[in-house]
Amino acid sequence: MESETPRVSFIAIVDFSEDARWLFLTESVSDLLGFEPRELIGRPALELVHPDEFLQVKQMHYDTIREDKAAALAYLRLKHKDPFKGYILCAVSRTVVHTVVVGSVSFATPGGKALQNTSTAQEVEVITPSAKNFELRRWGDPSPISSSPIADLSSPAASPSTDTDTNDASSDRSQSKKPAIISFNLLPHQSQRSALILDRFSIHCTVLYCSNDLFLSTTKVLGRSFFDFVTSRTEHSVRSWIDVIKSWGVNERGQPSDGGFGFGKFVLLHAGRDSRGENEQDMPLSRRRDARINSRMPSSSRYASHSPGTSSRLRPPSSASSSTFGSDQEIPVDAIFSGHSDGILLILRATSKV
Repeated sequence: MESETPRVSFIAIVDFSEDARWLFLTESVSDLLGFEPRELIGRPALELVHPDEFLQVKQMHYDTIREDKAAALAYLRLKHKDPFKGYILCAVSRTVVHTVVVGSVSFATPGGKALQNTSTAQEVEVITPSAKNFELRRWGDPSPISSSPIADLSSPAASPSTDTDTNDASSDRSQSKKPAIISFNLLPHQSQRSALILDRFSIHCTVLYCSNDLFLSTTKVLGRSFFDFVTSRTEHSVRSWIDVIKSWGVNERGQPSDGGFGFGKFVLLHAGRDSRGENEQDMPLSRRRDARINSRMPSSSRYASHSPGTSSRLRPPSSASSSTFGSDQEIPVDAIFSGHSDGILLILRATSKV
């Protein structure tokens, strides 16, 4: 069955509720899990989790929000719509973005792609026991091999334990496995972050979705080149980073998929500019013609029936999402880039001067 599972990734957004209800999914969810986005919107994401992993994943969702995590990765099983396909082992990324959790879901398969994903994530958590081979050990981690394989029999720790000791230890272990009572009532809005989805199939990286108005006006950026909102002095670096992310986000079959995380710092231009017009002056005539043709072409067809820019439930109340920046202000930002089958996911937060 694994050989028949598409090696794709979809972008998803869930809310802060204890059920982690789906707010938005890109079209590749149908390739990976068999559901159309409209079948899942508003439903609990946790109802797709394997029963054996439900409590752990619920706790993970809570911890993700409470600890304001970013670029965190987990391996767990999600239910396919076709009962004969059972549960699919998936790699799930998560980043808290102000009032929602934004991330992706992809098919988990061992190899170079898994190494790339785990080595660039800020945190890796393996929920499914059979997926332990996806764990990444960095050199700073404690060695799993004891430095003294031969036990010191004179040590009290090496002496045989009594039945009482065994029972106490067993009791301690059983108590530690009991799930803590999780309350989602007091979870606040978290970090001042914004999420954008960019068209990965366009040289202009058209903005397909913007999660809030904290840094950029949603109505102003949708449908425009992302580079219109990058200062000219940092545009070259951002373009080169996105090119790398696009090359990473290709699976072993040559299909657009996930490819780990990239981190950078650049300057946003709140008011925007005409990056296409500026760049065309230095562009050969043949490339100018190609760029104009590309700019008139519609966005990826994968967004045609479920455009992320049209879902009002994804936008926080205007009082929480209105920008505090002036129209001509430059905004230094930290960014997390990640490539997926349906687009490039970009997470932004304000930072110190670049």
